Amino acid sequence: MQFRQQALAKLQSPEDLDLPVRFARPQGWLVLSVTLIAMAAASVWALTGSVTSTVQAPAILTYGQGSYILQSPVAGQVTAVLAREGERLPANSPVLKVRTPDGDQIVRTLQAGRITALAASAGQIIATGADVAAVEKVRGDEPPLYATVYVPAQKAAGIPAHASVDLTVQSVPSQEYGVLRGEVTKVDRSAQSPRQIAAFLGDSQLGEEFTRDGRPVAVTVKLKRSSGTESGYAWSSADGPPFELTSMTLATGSIRLSDQRPVDWLLP
Repeated sequence: MQFRQQALAKLQSPEDLDLPVRFARPQGWLVLSVTLIAMAAASVWALTGSVTSTVQAPAILTYGQGSYILQSPVAGQVTAVLAREGERLPANSPVLKVRTPDGDQIVRTLQAGRITALAASAGQIIATGADVAAVEKVRGDEPPLYATVYVPAQKAAGIPAHASVDLTVQSVPSQEYGVLRGEVTKVDRSAQSPRQIAAFLGDSQLGEEFTRDGRPVAVTVKLKRSSGTESGYAWSSADGPPFELTSMTLATGSIRLSDQRPVDWLLP
């Protein structure tokens, strides 16, 4: 009882009524201010900001016209190889000389193009219809290169028209020369089988490699040109590599998808 009376007396003491009351320390006000500013910034970003996502997939540089497999129309022994890998030839150019019971026969290209692979060598016995060469179709003296990116089918639907693409070229050190710039020009809507990819590229091994994780969708990328680089194409670095690019070069494509809002607002 005595302690209660002392406490009441202390509260009623007039000398304490004019003392200020401290509701919060300065450190507390600072923390509160920072928290309010962060919440305001987050709210503005949620309303006006966007999230950029990308999809990465294997790619290859080509002239965009596809390839074909040259087959021998005759059976016999190859006596001479008349073309070289990497050589560009017009249509009806000699590739092999084959000795048959009816005399020597010449195996010729069907269309103009570049020899990307030779499957026959001198002294080899080949049958009628045997694959002897892969020929990449090439039009014009200086045709532009394209990139074909083989994107997983479930991710291809989100690729917008004219999406930006960065290509890390296998034969170019990206740390030194950067990445190759491009833009999506076409997205196929049907997934491709290993045979379809092999027919386009003229290489069955690439058909198997690009479908290792399932049947992909082919995305055609037009490479951006630049007159200020040795390769003739635009790179993330100023100059790019000091050499020209060749077709059938492997790469990895990073395609920018449509920007997405971080918060979906549901209005009544």
